[in-house]
Amino acid sequence: MPTDLIVTQATPAEWDEIVAWTAAEGWNPGHGDAAHFLPSDPAGFFVGRLDGRVVSAVSVVVYSPQYAFLGYYLVHPELRGTGLGLATWNAALPHAAGRVIGLDGVPAQQATYARAGFVPAYRNVRHTGRPRTSGAAPDPAALAVAPHHHPAIAAYDRGCFPAARAGFVSRWLDGPGHTARVLLGADGRVRGYGVIRPAHQGHRIGPLFADRPEDAAVLFDALVATLPPGAEVAIDVPDRYPAAAELATDRGLTATSECLRMYTGPAPASRVEAVYGTTTLELG
Repeated sequence: MPTDLIVTQATPAEWDEIVAWTAAEGWNPGHGDAAHFLPSDPAGFFVGRLDGRVVSAVSVVVYSPQYAFLGYYLVHPELRGTGLGLATWNAALPHAAGRVIGLDGVPAQQATYARAGFVPAYRNVRHTGRPRTSGAAPDPAALAVAPHHHPAIAAYDRGCFPAARAGFVSRWLDGPGHTARVLLGADGRVRGYGVIRPAHQGHRIGPLFADRPEDAAVLFDALVATLPPGAEVAIDVPDRYPAAAELATDRGLTATSECLRMYTGPAPASRVEAVYGTTTLELG
């Protein structure tokens, strides 16, 4: 175990470096993701340094007194297998003390997470491709999100996510390059919403939350209609509800990779049937 590793909170510039690592690993981060992620819990993003050089990272984002999410567990490729990752993990994990912790584990790390007490819940399967569209104009019911929609969307999001995250939702809806659409019922209540953003390769949809499969389809089509012809899209689809994968495959996307959602305790309650696309694999 390295004894000269120093683990501290990351600066924004250091986290930009970590996001660049994830691009090299094929995670396909969105442009500007760090600026949206860091304010969620500024104390929850950690880097390890050797002789002043950043060599490892992990995020442990606290959402509530009951729930936290772990991501960005990385060691520089030149230094893997040296104990730096575990040392960084051990230094950062107390930040989430007393909470159920979630994560999305790549296949190579799932056994490691299981030994640390994480229990499998479901898979997030990334579907990628150039979406098949009808060529028709998007359904006008899918409205462009305006600031006055934010509180209602945040309340809707809370039913689909294990904790309230209104600040993150507001930043995510309005982020540079982000496009958001919302569906409202006849009573004015939110029936679903979705966001698409430019990524290192193509675009990523997330979240895609909706009351019904047909609502999710309207939102999906409205989001991809904003892209140039032939643009590539990726969406991370939980396998808990078959209609989510059916939507992705019906639009011509193909499963290309997967992660395993795991928790340190009972899976937090959320509307399984409303999640057609996970927000991010980094922050849940």
